[in-house]
Amino acid sequence: MALTLLRHTTPDVAPGTCYGRTDLAVATSFADEASIVLAGLPRIDRIVSSPLTRCAELAEFVGERSGLNIIRDERLAEMDFGTWEMKPWSELPRDELDAWASDFLHARPHEGESVAMLTARTQNAIAELNHPSRHTLIVTHAGVIKAAFAALGGHHHYQSSVAYGGLITLLEHSGNAT
Repeated sequence: MALTLLRHTTPDVAPGTCYGRTDLAVATSFADEASIVLAGLPRIDRIVSSPLTRCAELAEFVGERSGLNIIRDERLAEMDFGTWEMKPWSELPRDELDAWASDFLHARPHEGESVAMLTARTQNAIAELNHPSRHTLIVTHAGVIKAAFAALGGHHHYQSSVAYGGLITLLEHSGNAT
C-alpha cells in the first residue's frame, strides 16, 4: 500500500531556532492546525509516531478520531543537533556551519548526529514500517521526511522543505512520492 509521512504542527519555539531533538510543546494554534491536517489525510490503517511531544500530540489527535492506537518509534525522532540545540541559527559559529556545509552528510561539528546517521536510521525505519497490506501514517519531523526522500534519491532532497502539518505519501516499492 503506502506510507504517508506527516510533519508535526507548529512547535512552541521562536522562529529561527535550531531545535532538532529538543522536546517542544505545540503552539497554541494546534487545534486548528490538527483539524486541517485531519481533513486532508487519506484512509490509514496504522499510526506510528516520533516520541517527541510535537509529533505524539498530533498522532494522538488523529488516533482518537480514527480509532487507531499509536506506536511510538525512536527512529522517527528529529536529528540531534548536539551543541546547536535551542540556539538561533544566526548565532551558530560560522566555522562550524562551514564545516557542516563542506561535508554535509558526515560532518558533526555540533557533536550530535550526522546527516548520514539520520538517513541510515530513517531508511531502516521506513523499510520496516512499509507493509504491503497497510497504509501507515508516520507522524514525524522535516529532517526525517527529507532523509526518507534522500534514501530514495540522493542528498539533494535535504534542500527541499516540508511545511508544518505537511504530508507526503511514499508509494510502496515504487520509490515514488505524491
